[in-house]
Amino acid sequence: KVQIRNIESALKLYKLDNGVYPTTEQGLQSLIEKPMVGQIPKKYKEGGYLESKKVPKDPWDNDYVYLSPGEHGDYDLCSYGADGVKGGEGKNADICSWDLR
Repeated sequence: KVQIRNIESALKLYKLDNGVYPTTEQGLQSLIEKPMVGQIPKKYKEGGYLESKKVPKDPWDNDYVYLSPGEHGDYDLCSYGADGVKGGEGKNADICSWDLR
């Protein structure tokens, strides 16, 4: 949950600078390097938007799933849990940005 919140903060900063969120095609990688596909941001922050200079993996070493525009808002950001598959319960349950609100 903490990592999702940190990524969300970086996404908000990206939008503040550029007026839009990165697209699905640009992905979370756009938080650490300026996108070269789609709408190229004009005011990209030098050094990117994540202090770590790398997109974190979820706690189970899987990539976060990012969709923009999302089905639940401007973007959807999820970890698919321990099994890495959409859906599930317990440790396999999805952790998604719209459920954290």
